[in-house]
Amino acid sequence: MAKRDYYEVLGISRDASDNDIKRSYRQLAKKYHPDANPDNAEAEEKFKEASEAYGVLSDPDKRSKYDRFGHSAFDQSGGPGGFEFNMDDIFGSAFSDFFGGGSSRRAYSGPVQGADIRQPVSLTFEEAAFGVDKEITVNSFDKCAVCDGSGAKPGTRQETCSKCSGSGQVTEIQQTLFGAMQSVRTCDLCHGEGKITKEKCSSCTGTGKVRSRKNITVTFPAGIDHGQTLRVAGKGDAGSKGGPSGDLLLAVYVENHPIFERRDNDIYCEIPITFVQATLGTELSIPTLDGNVKLTIPEGTQTGSVFRLKNKGIPNIRNKKSRGSQYVEVRIEVPKGLNTVQKDLLKEFASTTEDKQPEHKGFFDKVKELFG
Repeated sequence: MAKRDYYEVLGISRDASDNDIKRSYRQLAKKYHPDANPDNAEAEEKFKEASEAYGVLSDPDKRSKYDRFGHSAFDQSGGPGGFEFNMDDIFGSAFSDFFGGGSSRRAYSGPVQGADIRQPVSLTFEEAAFGVDKEITVNSFDKCAVCDGSGAKPGTRQETCSKCSGSGQVTEIQQTLFGAMQSVRTCDLCHGEGKITKEKCSSCTGTGKVRSRKNITVTFPAGIDHGQTLRVAGKGDAGSKGGPSGDLLLAVYVENHPIFERRDNDIYCEIPITFVQATLGTELSIPTLDGNVKLTIPEGTQTGSVFRLKNKGIPNIRNKKSRGSQYVEVRIEVPKGLNTVQKDLLKEFASTTEDKQPEHKGFFDKVKELFG
């Protein structure tokens, strides 16, 4: 079968820049890489084809020869002078951020930190405002107490992997049109561990970890807000090979309050007052997080008026001595179901008051006033 044009393989024009070549190759490599397509022969071939095209077009000298002579520029030994097509070079220069390590895609056999655990937790409005010690139930993987996390049956020990000689990786070299192609992959026998557990622990079945359910007490600081995450260090899954445990990440959900609404560190609420209270003034008992306080409503207060209660809001999460304010908005309730006597009194009041509704003036009325 005839070999496809390298530019066609990468889906680029013949005047494509180096960045265009690299970008196209990264997309194809990500799509067809064997790690993302296990046991897929077609994807593997496409990956090799794209890598072969990139190996030529990314090198100015090889690209120049290819543009002049096409595939005939390179013979079976790798072309004039020959060259070694090393897959690690490609990964190191064009795809290192995807694989997280470039040319040294080696299995890490040292201590590994355990996974973080994420779970939601619900707090009342008051608990979030003033802080609380709360007992949380956590399901996590803990180190197996029977084998002490080794995964091996007590009295036995792990053996060095015979396939990778304890390195956790194997190197493969394939002969291609461009010469020797070298790739390094994780050992499939020990899965990168470098050691083999022949007799596994019966308690953890060789994983070194067991699932457990435990209760822990967590301190939520005063002022924590809805949507924030509290990190509890070392309360996640156990690590491997002596690595530290992960963290517990608690996503905070604050329940709504029937009266208060939080905005940053301030609290807002609405209080109903009667027409008489607004007109004559009064003193009200206002609920706050610290209990009821007295608030003086001056006479002639209008609906929508807002009064501020200093230091009655939410404590600052970084400074408990600093607190927000509480803002009280008054709403005048219009009485319903008045009897005849009450209506007559209001009519008498209306007839004696000198207050009149302001006359609405239109645009032309205002013009006449200005220009006579």
